[in-house]
Amino acid sequence: MAQWLLNPPVAFGVLLLVVFLIYLWTRGLAFRPSHEAPGKKKLYACGEDLPIRRVQPDYSQFFPFAFFFTIMHVVALVLTTIPSGDVAAHGAGFVYVLGAIVALLILFRN
Repeated sequence: MAQWLLNPPVAFGVLLLVVFLIYLWTRGLAFRPSHEAPGKKKLYACGEDLPIRRVQPDYSQFFPFAFFFTIMHVVALVLTTIPSGDVAAHGAGFVYVLGAIVALLILFRN
């Protein structure tokens, strides 16, 4: 096999071409209804009819918890990748945990 095919841009282009050819070959198999369904463009939420108005969700409660989980996952990742025999790395990990604690205190201050 030619080595140039393993080059990522070339491989991407070849696969893109293959997928496009499969799309062209199989697009006639897609189901197309003969008429538009009567409620297709109506708003729907879990079986309830919604009034026609724009719903704006409130993310004020979401973002602190998203940042909390991001900080905790990064701390867990950093702590689990510290080499076990290196004392300096353990000190750096301790400083990192202190920084994470400060970040969480800032995040959840009232």
